[in-house]
Amino acid sequence: MAEVTKARTGYLLRRLFAILQAQPEGMKAGDALAALEGQVELTPYEAGEYPTGGRRFEKIVRFATVDTVKAGWLVKDKGIWTVTAEGAQAFQRHGDGEQFYREAVRLYHKWKKAQSVVEADEGDDEAVEKSATITLEQAEEMAWAEIEAHLAAMPPYEFQDLVAAMLAAMGYHVAWVAPPGKDGGVDVIAYNDPLGTRPPRIKVQVKRNANSPKIDVMGLRSFMAVLGEGDVGLFVALSGFTRDADLEARQSHRRVTLIDAARLVDLWVRHYAQLDEGARRRLPLKPVWFLAGEE
Repeated sequence: MAEVTKARTGYLLRRLFAILQAQPEGMKAGDALAALEGQVELTPYEAGEYPTGGRRFEKIVRFATVDTVKAGWLVKDKGIWTVTAEGAQAFQRHGDGEQFYREAVRLYHKWKKAQSVVEADEGDDEAVEKSATITLEQAEEMAWAEIEAHLAAMPPYEFQDLVAAMLAAMGYHVAWVAPPGKDGGVDVIAYNDPLGTRPPRIKVQVKRNANSPKIDVMGLRSFMAVLGEGDVGLFVALSGFTRDADLEARQSHRRVTLIDAARLVDLWVRHYAQLDEGARRRLPLKPVWFLAGEE
């Protein structure tokens, strides 16, 4: 008898989706897997480890999530797993775990066929492809956790200087960075040209609040109150923003751009070549290439 059946995998996968759907803004992969383990009783096989290291339970679940990603049911970004609208619908439509998993596998193969992948020795190729995907996924999660910890530990005014350096690398002209002390709600002021004659003026608020609650609507409105008629706002917060705050920023007549930790790092990477050496030392990054499956 097989140690891992489709019925068992589907049961675990569906329980995972139930956990993730309770967190609509996403959940860290490690936290989601820990929560799943706390809700189910592992079989002796699942609780065991592979000869190369690592428990079977985590790898079984991660393997199954590869199918759901290609099915469009799950999004993985910087270690955060989020169920999509399609995933929520599939969860409701397929109440049986095995049926749920089989449908994900079917959609995975439909995606794979669309990539014009040669299907010779498909079973072996698929296992290798998924193993590569999981290796990359775990490496990204580890890297992102280290980046988050580095930013969270950075002194507040050094983090403020990091944001100013990023704006300069993007081609903006930084005119003022707040010194220690009260700043009136504005930490950086930048312009589109060296003399500040071409509007708009860019006012930036910086919050290195990684372990604090997300910025809510009231916090956003407090910043928006300091924006004048010819200003645009840039709100940088490591904690991120609530959905209501995001909606408020998009609907407001005052132009405000919200930047969380993920977007900040994306911008840092994109403009890394334009940063000076001093700026790079604040958040030094190095790309590492992995062999991955087809995207």
